[in-house]
Amino acid sequence: MLLRVGYEFVYDCVQPTPMVLVLSVHYSRASDMLVPDFLVTNPAVPIEGYRDSFGNWCTRLVAPTGEIRLSANAVVRDTGMPDAVTPDARQHRVEELPSETLQFLLASRYCETDLLADVAWSQFGHTDEGWARVQAICDYVHGHVTFGYEHARVTKTAWDTFNERTGVCRDFTHLAVALCRAMNIPARYCTGYLGNIGPNVPEGDGDFSAWFEVYLGGRWHTFDARNNVPRIGRVLIARGHDAADVPLSHSFGPNTLTSFKVWTDEIADGDLQQVGR
Repeated sequence: MLLRVGYEFVYDCVQPTPMVLVLSVHYSRASDMLVPDFLVTNPAVPIEGYRDSFGNWCTRLVAPTGEIRLSANAVVRDTGMPDAVTPDARQHRVEELPSETLQFLLASRYCETDLLADVAWSQFGHTDEGWARVQAICDYVHGHVTFGYEHARVTKTAWDTFNERTGVCRDFTHLAVALCRAMNIPARYCTGYLGNIGPNVPEGDGDFSAWFEVYLGGRWHTFDARNNVPRIGRVLIARGHDAADVPLSHSFGPNTLTSFKVWTDEIADGDLQQVGR
């Protein structure tokens, strides 16, 4: 299956404004990229790429005074298979975990495991460990939180989401991540493209989305508390402790986002040559 993914952002800056962008498809999908997602800026400005501490590909630039358009258009080959389900994936004891996973047991900016520990153990302490426990957390978050774009705000944390019972995909993810960590399951936040492909998916256009991964049975597995069903066509962009580590853009100065477009669509092989024109 071929997926056309990309974006177009337009910013209006009142002064030259440094920016850091986390918008490039993750290096783990490099072999799937048939048309690379090169960043195009209008007007043209110098750009610099670097890897952050999680291995995500980031871009630096200085937006000039006035309007700047940032865009990319890519094609990714995908298996077309839904997220893998591995019910027998076991939970590790903390002392067994690889050292590199331990950071994903700790509280972070948007995931207050200390505030949610009692909730987690009262709700899930009786559940079977491993895959079943993570799925129980997803079921709980999916049923506890009502989705709505009007409920989004940049300061909203997992604790806020638990109490307000509303949010967007990143809020579902923060709450699920915090509950998993409180149950001693390493969990990391993911952001990427997710199209509306396959049965039983929400209506509307494809968009950026948030989900999470947990470490069970010696490897990382994908979960999604917002959708709570295996989905087709995820294209990972970045991973981190939470959304603070992987903002789509971070601006160091005043600006206004005047236009925001995202696409992630299945295309036919014959459409491949048209992409990027």
